Amino acid sequence: MAFSSTGFAKTDKASRYLQQLCEHWEHNLKVEFTPDHGTIVFPKDARGADWPGDGLVTLDAKPDGLAIRVDASAEGQLEGLKGAVERHVDRFAFREAPLSYAWG
Repeated sequence: MAFSSTGFAKTDKASRYLQQLCEHWEHNLKVEFTPDHGTIVFPKDARGADWPGDGLVTLDAKPDGLAIRVDASAEGQLEGLKGAVERHVDRFAFREAPLSYAWG
């Protein structure tokens, strides 16, 4: 994949949010997860899109927050996936949202 970005959201509930997010998306997407690690595949044609390839979100629960990696086939896909992850994690983290996402 040609485009990638890593991010981090500080929280002491990273494992909870990782599992909620994966359980939410496993109804429509290919998802694999444990309490500490998860991967989510976003098909290149999801929701009518036409990206060159699939997108991949990788989540890792750390003691001080949620580590996020997004791999995409195009810049627009990358930005869209980052936004989708932020919106959905914030939905599950409503008591402490919005979380601050440090993307690199």
